[in-house]
Amino acid sequence: MNSPDTQPYLVTVGETLAALSASRPGPLALGADLRLDVAGAESNVAVGVCRLGGSATWISRVGDDALGDLVLRELRAEGVTTVTSRDPAPTALLLKERRTSTRSRTRYYRTHTAGARLSADDIPEHVVARATVLHISGITPALGDGPAAAVTRAVDIAADAGVTVSLDVNFRSLLWSEDEARRTLLPLLRRSDLVFAGAHEAELVVSGADGPEELAKGICDLGPDGAVIKMGADGAYALLDGGAYRQPAVPVSVHDSVGAGDAFAAGYLAELLAGEPPERRLRTAALLGAFAVSTAGDWAGLPRRSELGLLDHHDDIVR
Repeated sequence: MNSPDTQPYLVTVGETLAALSASRPGPLALGADLRLDVAGAESNVAVGVCRLGGSATWISRVGDDALGDLVLRELRAEGVTTVTSRDPAPTALLLKERRTSTRSRTRYYRTHTAGARLSADDIPEHVVARATVLHISGITPALGDGPAAAVTRAVDIAADAGVTVSLDVNFRSLLWSEDEARRTLLPLLRRSDLVFAGAHEAELVVSGADGPEELAKGICDLGPDGAVIKMGADGAYALLDGGAYRQPAVPVSVHDSVGAGDAFAAGYLAELLAGEPPERRLRTAALLGAFAVSTAGDWAGLPRRSELGLLDHHDDIVR
């Protein structure tokens, strides 16, 4: 394993799944060719950071099975440091159906899985306390009491050590209700330094706000120093370091929108680790989001730093 101790690094906690994705539109019930990959909000961010030359560590449990081998092989190949235990429970599975050319449906098989057995005991204090940024998402606490306790433990360590805590609300209606999410995420949000949220996700935790400006301010009023409201094709609005920023989206043809939010967070956090100002963080975040939606898969199409300028070219072929 590569060591994160020699440079600023991000640490994240969460379940990564094996992912089966239909290669063409149509009902799965009629049979379909499926592509096997891996996916997970937190590990997507870790990969994105590493692709841009940063350092990232991922903490989790994986099944002691072939799919667990796949998860570890893929993440390690991307340069992510993995801090994991192998569990007798199976690795979780995600099934993505491309019902039409523009609409997809996702099903999770993550009950009684290795990642759902994550606990506070799985969080190594020295790994979190030495990090520059701890990134968490609202997905992991939705998996059960153990994963929620693991996230809380990581935040406790980070807060005591002065580590920046980044939270992506990442609400998943297939995992829990809005009321359950609000009750669990509000305490984590209040202890976070930076929050990423879509407009609807922000409304879960901020009552009575209207528009990205009010939503961002409402989040910051709860405790965080910074808030980024992601608005898809309308770009993003952010309150950061005492200033307000608007970041336009990068125009691309949308192929698959899954993973765009994780890519956005990865771009932002990679530049934060590099000490870049808010304008650069948001610009790189928008670029990674554009790469994500214009390519297949959650993270496979994310760029290396040398490729960030590709979307600025007007020609389809760069010679």
